[in-house]
Amino acid sequence: MEPGVQQTVPEPPDSPAAAAAAVRTLEELAALLRDLRRRHARSRRDSTLTYRELATMTGWSRTAIAEYFTARTLPPTERFDALLDVLGATPAEHRALATARDRIEEANRRTRGRGSAHPAPAAPPSPRTRPEPTPRQLPARPGMFVGRARELADLDAALAEQSKADGTPVICTIGGMGGIGKTWLALHWAHGHLERFPDGQLYVDLRGFDPTGRPLDPATALRGFLAALGVLPTAIPAEQEAQAALYRSITANRRMLLVLDNARDTAQVAPLLPGGAACSVLITSRRQLTGLSAAHGARSMALDVLSDDEARQLLARHLGPGRLRLEPEAAAAVLTCCAGLPLALGIAAACAVTHPDPSLTALATELSDTAHRLDALDGGEPQADLRAVLSWSSHALSPDAADVLGLLAIAPGPDITAVAAASLLALPSTATRPLLRELDHAHLIQRHTPDRYRMHDLLRLLAAEHAQGHHTAADRQAALRRVVDFYADTARAGARLLAPHQPAWRSGESTPERVPHPLPDAASAMGWFDAEHTNLLAAQQMAGSHGWHAQVCDLAWALDPYHRRRGHLEEQAASWQGAVAGAQHLDGLDVRTQTHQMLGDAYARLGRTSDALRQLAQALDLAELSGDIAAQGEIHHSLGGAWERRGDDRRALEHAQRALTVFRIRGDAYQQARALNGVGWLQSRLGDHIEGRANCRAALALLRSHPADHRQLGESSTLDSLGHIAHCLGEHDQALGYYHQALAICRTQGHSHLEADVLQRIAGILLAQRRPGRARDIWQQARELLTAQHRLTEAEHVQRQLDSLGRLPVPWNGDRAGAATASPQRREK
Repeated sequence: MEPGVQQTVPEPPDSPAAAAAAVRTLEELAALLRDLRRRHARSRRDSTLTYRELATMTGWSRTAIAEYFTARTLPPTERFDALLDVLGATPAEHRALATARDRIEEANRRTRGRGSAHPAPAAPPSPRTRPEPTPRQLPARPGMFVGRARELADLDAALAEQSKADGTPVICTIGGMGGIGKTWLALHWAHGHLERFPDGQLYVDLRGFDPTGRPLDPATALRGFLAALGVLPTAIPAEQEAQAALYRSITANRRMLLVLDNARDTAQVAPLLPGGAACSVLITSRRQLTGLSAAHGARSMALDVLSDDEARQLLARHLGPGRLRLEPEAAAAVLTCCAGLPLALGIAAACAVTHPDPSLTALATELSDTAHRLDALDGGEPQADLRAVLSWSSHALSPDAADVLGLLAIAPGPDITAVAAASLLALPSTATRPLLRELDHAHLIQRHTPDRYRMHDLLRLLAAEHAQGHHTAADRQAALRRVVDFYADTARAGARLLAPHQPAWRSGESTPERVPHPLPDAASAMGWFDAEHTNLLAAQQMAGSHGWHAQVCDLAWALDPYHRRRGHLEEQAASWQGAVAGAQHLDGLDVRTQTHQMLGDAYARLGRTSDALRQLAQALDLAELSGDIAAQGEIHHSLGGAWERRGDDRRALEHAQRALTVFRIRGDAYQQARALNGVGWLQSRLGDHIEGRANCRAALALLRSHPADHRQLGESSTLDSLGHIAHCLGEHDQALGYYHQALAICRTQGHSHLEADVLQRIAGILLAQRRPGRARDIWQQARELLTAQHRLTEAEHVQRQLDSLGRLPVPWNGDRAGAATASPQRREK
């Protein structure tokens, strides 16, 4: 034998390969298959190889396998080859038996062609009895679909990848709370892209969140898909694993779209994923199917509520735009109550059509009652009852998570952090976060920032009902008290960082000095107040409604430095109004004195000077009655500001000087500096710029004797005063120097209210220096800040200044510019 040439070993005369040459009938071929089966069993030392075992090994049904071994059916080519591999046929046996099979198939074809009265058994090319069907299972396109342009574009981008290097199908999950429109989005997109899927579309409602509580078994869904793909019932394997294998084989090279609607979890969906990369899959679920993303690379999309415009379009689609125009206020109320939830809008529209009173006003009135809003959104059928539809999501929750959902619903404010939730629930953070994650994964709450969770308004109503049914009134009240205390404690710590020289608060009730959420510095405190502002106001209102008067006062005091820095004047006044009411229930005159004084100061900043003076007069009476000298000094300082805003600078100066006297007697250097600045400012307004500058410089020197982080608020105000005085004296460069120092401090502190004022005055000086281009830039910055702070009258004044720049000649008259800005309103002095 030549080197490199392998010798061919002849098959034994009794081997299947040798016998295959003589095979002419299906019965003879089946006999050889049975021989191979027995030989394979002997090699494993088994007495036999059962049909069940073969079904497990191949993924075919036992019925089909029995037909192959009993000569009732000629196996299709691909199945015959696979069967020979399973039975351990040698390469020679494989070739010989495959040739025999093809010979029988050809003989059968010739026999059928001659019209034989006794044709040989037919050999189907696959386990089907008809040509491959093209399933079109999608439900009808949703007629009321509106908006979702961004989400549709995202689906286009994700599902446009019809082939992937790793050979897996493109999978996209659409998640969101019940009624958010997940199915509508999937069907709308699918109907708009049918041309991409010429081999058909499969659809199944997996009933993952169903009123029966019984999700669809994946095996049932698989059998439905296989039937739609033309597989005979007798050819469908009994075991789910085998069904999935056959399903993947059939879909491997087909360009199909699968819509798996209302999935419970990843385990329910995984067996339904097709084979190959030609298919695309859309999955909707009320849960985040993170397992699909991790194991199968699925792309995830979370639906939010409709935008205001989209919600209005949807309501108009239901009722007609004319009806909305006839009752615009009622339409706006309906939209507000439905909070952008498509299902709620659809139910509301249906109720408006069938309501005994067809006016939108009647529906809006019914929906506006939060205690009965969910009753009003009951269309009389399970799928049109919002309470029922939303409740199906909670059926899949653990008992602990369901209880947590109810307590979160009654917490104050629109959202909550994990640490605040831990206080609410009386749990450590390590136990709270897993429960929040479970609710987030179920789309019952939404983690809209890394550590903040919110709940849809309508879902909150349902969860609050759950809380009432599963928690006693005492337990609910204890939970609310814990979270209110959390907000009050943390806010007090933040206030001490923002205003270390602010007079200590003397509430009538002592609360523990604990800070569950640490705030290391003033910048952290400002960030915390920015994030929690709405929640803090809601916590104060909740404290008032429960009669927790000390917390009401504590929160007003703690919020005041933040309100001053950000210019939240309306909120400042409202919080002190609540404190004045709460203080009447607390012991001691000092707390009543402080609340009246602070409310008067807030009214003065709003320009409500008559109200301010009344409150300050009450405060002064109480301080004199109790002999509280320090409080009298603070009240005179506030009276100076109120009378200045009233337009009486001389009377304002008298009160400022009395405040200075009190603070000198008490030896309080910081308060003396504040009072000196107020005196100097008023002296300048009265025309005595030299004396005013001397007092403001003395104030600045006193302030700068304190640590930097303790002086900056007063320092920026004093620098602002000095800048104004220098401007009035025509010392523009020096004025700019003062203003820029003040501006830097404002920006460091986040004191955006004073920043807007300083910017306006810088622009006036720049105009006086014949630099209109730079003045325009600065005024534009000021206008943006004023608009953001809702100081619209001042913003309009700045806009008029900007408009005038285009009409005035350059160079600009500096004296006129200086006169225009020489007497600004009183600031934080």
